[in-house]
Amino acid sequence: MFMTVLGALNEGFVQTLKLFAVTLIGAIPLGLVIAFGSMSRFTPLRWLSRTVVWIIRGTPLILQLYILFFVPGMVLGRSPWPGGETGRFIAAAVAFIINYACYFSEIYRGGIQGVPKGQQEAGQVLGMTRRQIFFKITLLQMIKRIVPPMSNEVITLVKDTSMARVISMQEIIWAGYSFMKGSHGYSGLLWPLFFTGVYYLVFNGVVTVLLERLEKKLAYFA
Repeated sequence: MFMTVLGALNEGFVQTLKLFAVTLIGAIPLGLVIAFGSMSRFTPLRWLSRTVVWIIRGTPLILQLYILFFVPGMVLGRSPWPGGETGRFIAAAVAFIINYACYFSEIYRGGIQGVPKGQQEAGQVLGMTRRQIFFKITLLQMIKRIVPPMSNEVITLVKDTSMARVISMQEIIWAGYSFMKGSHGYSGLLWPLFFTGVYYLVFNGVVTVLLERLEKKLAYFA
């Protein structure tokens, strides 16, 4: 029994890990694009970006998952997502990427706007272009400022991946809960669900250690 539970939880954890990685890979650059849109001098783009961020940050992620997975199929008459687990994973990944990109964008925007104007003016005095000022002065200062709040969001993401179960994506919580429903020939088993907490604690512990090391390295260059 234990090996059956362990095998199912390992499979679920792989899905959780994949969703976590794909979300970061997609949300980190997309968040920067949205941040630029939020700070754009082109008013329609600025207001559009800020409206999208306001809506995404103001509504629950679980509701966004439901809407993104079910509504397109209801409107179009046919789901745009592939069938089976692949479709559920893609839909969850898209929802998570959009959600976290909006949160990251506000962190980016605060980091960029928090860089003292004097440093940018000093770059102009030295004859640097706007591109050089951004990449060699603003971006470096921003990275140091945003690591702590970004770390908090990344740690939150580890736990938020469990919400993907609402569209029946077979992540680790779904795998643990399945033993209560009899999906593996066992029913009424509660301990596999609690055992998933061990996976989250270890996963969060590893992520926390890596982020702390990153903060220390950046502090060294401050």
